[in-house]
Amino acid sequence: MTALLIAEHDNVTLKPATAQALTAALRMTDVVDVLVAGSNGQSVAEQAAKLSGVRTVYYADHPQLAQEAPEVLARLVLDEAEGYSHVLFVASAVGKSAMPRVAAKLDVSPVSDVLDVKGPKTFVRGIYAGSLLATVEVTDPVVVATIRTTAFEAAAQEGSAVVEEVIAPEGYDASRFVRFSEAKSDRPELVSARIVVGGGRGLLDEAGFKTLEAFADSIGAAVGATRTAVDMGLCPNDWQVGQTGKMIAPELYIAVGISGAIQHTAGIKDAKTVVAINKDAEAPIFEVADYGLVADGVEALEALRARLGTK
Repeated sequence: MTALLIAEHDNVTLKPATAQALTAALRMTDVVDVLVAGSNGQSVAEQAAKLSGVRTVYYADHPQLAQEAPEVLARLVLDEAEGYSHVLFVASAVGKSAMPRVAAKLDVSPVSDVLDVKGPKTFVRGIYAGSLLATVEVTDPVVVATIRTTAFEAAAQEGSAVVEEVIAPEGYDASRFVRFSEAKSDRPELVSARIVVGGGRGLLDEAGFKTLEAFADSIGAAVGATRTAVDMGLCPNDWQVGQTGKMIAPELYIAVGISGAIQHTAGIKDAKTVVAINKDAEAPIFEVADYGLVADGVEALEALRARLGTK
């Protein structure tokens, strides 16, 4: 069996999620090739070649792949997928969009959000917003899946795979890239941060979130939020953590004013340590927390900041 793993990158740097997905892929098959699809991203292919366990890195260069358009990516993957027993994507926005397209064209049932590997075609995935785990066995000839990378350790960078360039598909006219908007921040990236401070509607207003941000900045943490807080306009959408947001696996997650709805806790299941601060002693968040403090969130953050002596 041989797997084709689609790399996650920004055309400059290979994202850690690729190394984590590689660990899962190597538990499914003995041989893994990596496909790097991008524009002027030769350096990304060279970084992928250093991952331990990779046989060959295939690199496709095309302007339409600069923004990882799922339609174009799916066409490229279909061109390169022949002969592979597994076609694997990272469970990111692009991977979740491209993977079903590939599965449909191959006429196989897709497997989303693989959390554990029990065998070449037997996997564990979350259902009901992660409240239950299901073990599934694929009977199709080809496994097409997305990997929940926060559940796996990153592969080592001790490899020396061969890099080969492949021809990207011709232009795709059914959709086109319009613009890319990115919020600039000096904070760590939410998905890869070691420490994340998350806020919910218990912080009440923008002033409460300003206190949360100040505390996070004082300890070098990323900032996350619940969907409710985002919908209330208290923070931007890209802070959302949970089933419909980002999945994170920090060493420390501090949940402030978060009730603990299953849609949110589904996104923090892989956090190593969870600390909850909520004035409601019956809040469900305390059931998943390692440490809990029944207190007003804003007051607790100000007291912690003063105790730590941070600016």
